[in-house]
Amino acid sequence: MESVANLVKDKYKSVAAPSEGLYKDKGSKFLAFIFPIETEEDVKDHLALIKKKYFDARHHCYAYRLGCNGEKWRANDDGEPSSTAGKPILGQIVSNDLSDVLIIVVRYFGGILLGTSGLIQAYKGASADAIANAQITEKIASKIYTIEFGYIQMNEVMKVIKDLKLNILTQNFDNTCTLEVKVRLSMENQFKELLKNTTIWQKA
Repeated sequence: MESVANLVKDKYKSVAAPSEGLYKDKGSKFLAFIFPIETEEDVKDHLALIKKKYFDARHHCYAYRLGCNGEKWRANDDGEPSSTAGKPILGQIVSNDLSDVLIIVVRYFGGILLGTSGLIQAYKGASADAIANAQITEKIASKIYTIEFGYIQMNEVMKVIKDLKLNILTQNFDNTCTLEVKVRLSMENQFKELLKNTTIWQKA
């Protein structure tokens, strides 16, 4: 039977690289840009660049989702009628089960009003096209931990790291040894149990 630790969800889908999509309706053009992101600061950076490049567009609407379970998210209509832009963009991110993703849709107005349903379809269609053109990748959610131990515990600690196939980020071997490792969420409890006799703390 699979252990409880391995039932923790730590795999999720994202995009490997930026991609673009397009939707046209009654003269209006909707340019969609999808980006892989790690933080909300990434959102601000990408949004600033798109706004600078497409400064003459009427709207720069967007939505993003962050985290293994999509726990951080936001949708922004940027002046379009409420829930006609950001929400449809976010809907495409969620329906495709993506996270660590930002989609920005830039609108150039064509002179003819599209109405509420037309706007929803346009932002949904542009986002869907960007996702369809993107390379979907699988990500593993993890946390970074620092292990502090005495030199006499070296073999014990290194065996755990080898058995769990942990990625060592930094290491320092002196009177007191420290290792910085990346631990999958599904292995977190096992990791702590195996090294309960050493000092472990999560990196901020």
